[in-house]
Order: sequence, then C-alpha cells, then structure tokens
Amino acid sequence: MNPAVPVRVCGVGLEPLAERLGLPWAPENGDGLNLVMHDGALVLAGDESRYGKPLKVDFVTGQAAHRRRFGGGRGQLVAKACGLGKVTSPRVVDATAGLGRDAFVLASLGAEVLLIERHSAIFALLEDGLARARQDAETAPIVEAMTLVHADAAHDLAKILERQAFPPQVIHLDPMFPHRDKSALVKKEMRLFRDLAGDDLDAPMLLQSALAAATHRVTVKRPRKAPAIAGPAPHHVIEGKTSRYDLYVHRSLGEA
Repeated sequence: MNPAVPVRVCGVGLEPLAERLGLPWAPENGDGLNLVMHDGALVLAGDESRYGKPLKVDFVTGQAAHRRRFGGGRGQLVAKACGLGKVTSPRVVDATAGLGRDAFVLASLGAEVLLIERHSAIFALLEDGLARARQDAETAPIVEAMTLVHADAAHDLAKILERQAFPPQVIHLDPMFPHRDKSALVKKEMRLFRDLAGDDLDAPMLLQSALAAATHRVTVKRPRKAPAIAGPAPHHVIEGKTSRYDLYVHRSLGEA
C-alpha cells in the first residue's frame, strides 16, 4: 500500500531501521512525514499545523495508562465485542492494528493478541512502543501477550496465521473510516493516517478473509451510523455513543 505522503527515516543511527522497513533514509528531517527519535521514542512527525504533535505509540503513560486503570475493564465495548466475558479469554487477531490501542486493552484483560499492521511507518511506531513497554514493570506482562507482525492481512491473512501458528478464535477489524470526533487533536491524527495510508478500500476482502479464518467470530468497528462493510450482514450489533461493533458469529466462544 503506497502512502500518498512520502515517509522517510531521519537521523544518524537509524539507517538499519530504514533498510529493514524499505523506507528512504536522510540525516535530517525533510518535507512530508519523518520517522525520528524524540525523547527516547520513535515518532512520526510532519507539519504540526496539519498533523498536530509528533505521533508515537505509548502503552506506559497517558491515555493507555488511564484506560488501563479506569477504562471499565471487561465492560468496555471492545471487550464485549471480542467476547471477553468473566471467564473467556480468547485468542484474538487485530488485523488492522493501527496504534495498538484496542489490542493493548484486550491483552490487559487477559487475551492473547496477534497484531497485524501493513504500513511500514505505523508498524515501526508499534514496534518501538512495545519495546519500551517491555521495560516497564506494569506493562511488561501485558505486552508479553502481544505479538506484532508486519504484513497485509487483506491479502495474506491465511498465510500469516499459518506462519504464526495462531488459530484465532476472534478477529478484530477496524478499517479506516471518516472520523467524526470533534476533537481537533483526533482530527489531525486521523488526517495523518489518511494521508499516510489512504482509505481501506479492500475492507470487504479483509472481512471475507477474516470470516474464513476465525473459528468463532469476527468483530468490525464502525461509526455508529455508518453502513456495514459490503458482504454478509452481521448477526449482532453492539452500539456505543459514537461507534458500534458489527459481530459475525460462527459459534459461541463457550464452544470448542
């Protein structure tokens, strides 16, 4: 998937990262979007008037820490959608990992999570965020249940799962959609994602692949009033204030 806005890795010492990701390297920041080290973390930085503050993955502090402590536990929408009941802790594939926020919530609640991210820059941010979280006593046990893969789930899901030896009970999808949140920060973050990776026009293909691979259910996060992804109709819907989860159920998670 080719980004509309060029991304380069910038800074002395980051040449191996650029080579591994297949991205251009430069000693200093340039136009477009730049992967750089800032205060000990890898960040994606661009024009702040358009994209806001540099973007990083942080599982230790900030929003992730607040959600871990006060987010509502298994009462959260994503936990209900993925079937994390009082006993059930399913194997979950987050096939559109993004910044890993939902995957981290699921792992913090006991699920084993395989994260798949196809865009090189977002994958790099996730990789760095997980590495830093492994150095923190509170988050280290959580991220040990998270495995990150750089791959395209829409086209290669079956092969990815075979290589990882990870038969998923649940596959979680959160394809790109127009964000209606009124927060300027969120709008700029979503603008960055859209400029970086474009729309997920292959979401119907990804849904079909997920339905073929999940043993128990597929969950799809959508804006509350948006249409379902093209394909079979969901069996159940769990609605929140601004978003909902469309559930495609093969069988109960209580069944083998």
